[in-house]
Amino acid sequence: MAALDEPLKKILGGTTAKVLDEHLGLQTVGDLLHHYPRRYAERGELTRLADLPLDEHVTVVAQVADARVLKFNGGRGQRLEVTLTDGSGRLRLVFFGKGIHKPHKDLLPGRRAMFAGKVSVFNHKLQLAHPEYALLDGDGDGDDDSGAEAADAFARQLLPLYPACQQMASWKIAKAVDAVLPSAQDAVDPLPGALREGRALVPLPEALLKIHRPESKADIAAARDRLKWDEAFVLQVALARRRRAETQLAAVARRPADGGILDAFDAKLPFTLTDGQQKVSREIFDDLATEHPMHRLLQGEVGSGKAQPLDALVLTPRGFRPMGEMTVGTEVVVPSGEPAVVDGVFPQGEREVWRLVLSDGSTVECDDEHLWIVGSGGSDERVLTTRELRGELLGPDGRPRWSIAAATPVDLDDGGERTRDPYRVGRRAAEAGGAAGRLPEACLLAPLKDRLAVLQGLMDAGGGTAGAAAVFRAAPGPLAEDLAWLVRSLGGAARTVPVGGSARDVLVELPAAYPPFRDGGASDGAGVHPGDGPGVRRTVEAVEHVGRKPVQCISVAHPSHAYVTDHFTVTHNTMVALRAMLGVVDSGGQAAMLAPTEVLAQQHHRSITEMMGELAEGGMLGGAERGTKVVLLTGSMGAAARRQALLDLVTGEAGVVVGTHALIEDKVQFHDLGLVVVDEQHRFGVEQRDALRGKGNSQQEKQTPHLLVMTATPIPRTVAMTVFGDLETSVLDQLPAGRSPIASHVVPAKDKPHFLARAWERVREEVAAGHQGYVVCPRIGDEEEAPGVKKKGAKAAAAEESSPQDAAEKRPPLAVLDLAEQLRTGPLAGLRVAVLHGRMAPDDKDGVMRSFAAGELDVLVATTVIEVGVNVPNATAMVIMDADRFGVSQLHQLRGRVGRGAAPGLCLLVSEMPEASPARARLAAVAGTLDGFELSRIDLEQRREGDVLGQAQSGVRSSLRMLAVIEDEEVIAAAREEATALVTADPELAGYPELRIALAALLDDRREQYLDKG
Repeated sequence: MAALDEPLKKILGGTTAKVLDEHLGLQTVGDLLHHYPRRYAERGELTRLADLPLDEHVTVVAQVADARVLKFNGGRGQRLEVTLTDGSGRLRLVFFGKGIHKPHKDLLPGRRAMFAGKVSVFNHKLQLAHPEYALLDGDGDGDDDSGAEAADAFARQLLPLYPACQQMASWKIAKAVDAVLPSAQDAVDPLPGALREGRALVPLPEALLKIHRPESKADIAAARDRLKWDEAFVLQVALARRRRAETQLAAVARRPADGGILDAFDAKLPFTLTDGQQKVSREIFDDLATEHPMHRLLQGEVGSGKAQPLDALVLTPRGFRPMGEMTVGTEVVVPSGEPAVVDGVFPQGEREVWRLVLSDGSTVECDDEHLWIVGSGGSDERVLTTRELRGELLGPDGRPRWSIAAATPVDLDDGGERTRDPYRVGRRAAEAGGAAGRLPEACLLAPLKDRLAVLQGLMDAGGGTAGAAAVFRAAPGPLAEDLAWLVRSLGGAARTVPVGGSARDVLVELPAAYPPFRDGGASDGAGVHPGDGPGVRRTVEAVEHVGRKPVQCISVAHPSHAYVTDHFTVTHNTMVALRAMLGVVDSGGQAAMLAPTEVLAQQHHRSITEMMGELAEGGMLGGAERGTKVVLLTGSMGAAARRQALLDLVTGEAGVVVGTHALIEDKVQFHDLGLVVVDEQHRFGVEQRDALRGKGNSQQEKQTPHLLVMTATPIPRTVAMTVFGDLETSVLDQLPAGRSPIASHVVPAKDKPHFLARAWERVREEVAAGHQGYVVCPRIGDEEEAPGVKKKGAKAAAAEESSPQDAAEKRPPLAVLDLAEQLRTGPLAGLRVAVLHGRMAPDDKDGVMRSFAAGELDVLVATTVIEVGVNVPNATAMVIMDADRFGVSQLHQLRGRVGRGAAPGLCLLVSEMPEASPARARLAAVAGTLDGFELSRIDLEQRREGDVLGQAQSGVRSSLRMLAVIEDEEVIAAAREEATALVTADPELAGYPELRIALAALLDDRREQYLDKG
């Protein structure tokens, strides 16, 4: 057995080895040698007590200022309070009961010592309860000889302070390291000599000695440089081997068939893909056409990068609503006149905004990547970005090159009372000369025939002609705006021309489908100039820069992927992944999409079936001849539906399946699985995606399916090179990053209870203003025992009693059922409060959501079931209780449920954790930004990088100890380059036995299998 593989119990004894194993995960000599110091104390330097982090086990070096014994419980109990100082701050130590005698004797004023324990707060003061300590001044008894040894260690220039735990203080770890440090000379150096010399890196044995027992800060820097390279290089070699292994696997080439379902789907789209989408699609289809499996990461969400300002308007069946009000499930009008729902909303933060000026003077604002369906002369429709329009605005003749088709006019209804004689309303408005003000809104948001009648009344009473065009003379500004609105809503064009003061002439052009205006009594009978076709095309006259504005984009679940924006201007969006899935179906294979939650799986399934229309009904009555079945498979499906879905998969009837982890189960078999699409990869481990890929071609010769991994989470380049380093990467240019109009604040419920009271007042204020709110809790509340809370014995309970400051941390998370009752009878009394959680019957959940969406409820107290797919634009306030118990991405998703309406959103993150704790710092960071890249950094720093090759993707224990993927980009990039070259030259690492040993140490047997098979 190699020296570094030696079990620690053989060297340190069973008791110490057991603590190191159970609490720090250290089992071998090598494990302990790679347990590096967190920081170093310089000789004579006192640790700054003012900088201590809360809720962490720390080691401090300080001097005793005073010590006193206090009695409590009527004199039956006693505690020792010791105050430490270092000139920058003070720290209190507390010892209870019989445990006070020895520290009372040792910790006399003036004594210097090292102390280790968990920093907590009691009565607003920092303290360590029952810390371990070691005297450093050579006086007193100490703990056996540990005080003398610690003093000797302290006499050195630099004192290493290790990541420790309550059961094993830093100086005890240092003592254990001393026992194994001679074995560092036997460390096998994984770096090839040429690489080490070329990068001026010290040998591994020297690096281990210097990191644990440095004589200078230069020693520490040299050791860290070397150890970072070890981790980066060995990891990148593993990833390079995985990538190479992919190229050696057999896969069925999946080439779309001419005239197949993909062509039929594309034929529904009246446009071509943008350059970015075409590029990504080419990369994907090129990979699918090869006989080794695609292994690609697609960064960027469908609909991202095509944004409009939050005050831009989107046409809905009830009239225009601001872009900022759009939410998943909002019904909008598509250019063909049909209603469709928004299936994705993506805040894009602040961006440079441009204004398209159309030939009738109407305008629409958007960002540079926004997409427009345009034509030029007699050419087919194309889709161009704003940037492309700007670059080719004029044709060779100097005239505007591009025109935008009109949207199909539709009936509107705002639900208000309308006059029985809309024609008379128009005549009266014209005859009054605008003195009556604007037209009633109910007349503007009315069925087609009513709007046409209002317009006819206006033109008959106040219209005339200007050449071949109809004109309404000298309309006051507001009336001119309303008249132009009516004309454009009917598929026409209306240019307003100033004629003095606020008056405007309105030039009117309507489609040929409408009869010309006839003056019922006027002498000059105004005729209308008919346009061509069903609507009047407007040319793009100019594109003007506006400045920076908050923007967002939406995707629409309709085959056209289009919607209608300001002044009835047609725009659109599209999707990439579905086309790849349909291409595989064309080739005779099946495609499976793996989603992390049932809500997301259902949302994807609904979106895909709506976009495909009859193409998703293959084999069914009314389905398209070239269609296929699209099935859903989740864990909560009924037995009959599940049996049918499984049958459709194994027979090949279903070409596309969307599901959750249920897809991975052994009983799920495919006829010919050709493509696996994994949505939100950060929610899955490598083994999970490989388990699904293992089902490839289950009815034929074993083949590996192609893999497309999608993530909407912005991924820093270094993370992509490590966590996703085995995947090739495609990027859709804009990612959903940035801020939205949601104000987020941390509410310190324990330190400042009046802040929590104010939070409930804010909820009441929002309700009083006509809005609604959510209250989110971590658990439901009818469990027998809170998750993760174990029953405690008498000894543990007694220990808790002696440390009341830990009570908040150890209490169960707040529960929906408990809190809802407290709110109903307390701070939200009188409001209509209901609960929503995952264990409710489906009909009950639907009933609650319908009532909430209809405004019949004021406040919904819920679990994270509202994280995705719950869409109530009128909800403006959210209070997240025990917010520190949620992850960064969850908090971000949750607060996305508010701020989607016309009113701004408010998200309050309630926490009882102390102000200086890491949990509070994380909440403050979340409250401070909606920038996707910044949040990904926060999330990564919280989770660490995860065990990047294995299932421990949650990052509880990371295989990266020295390397930080956020900070060490240069090292990672260089290591990737070196590793790729080495693996290309020597795939089996035959010339690098030391490197193979290091790989074996990084990967256990199970992961090595995954590495070998890819």
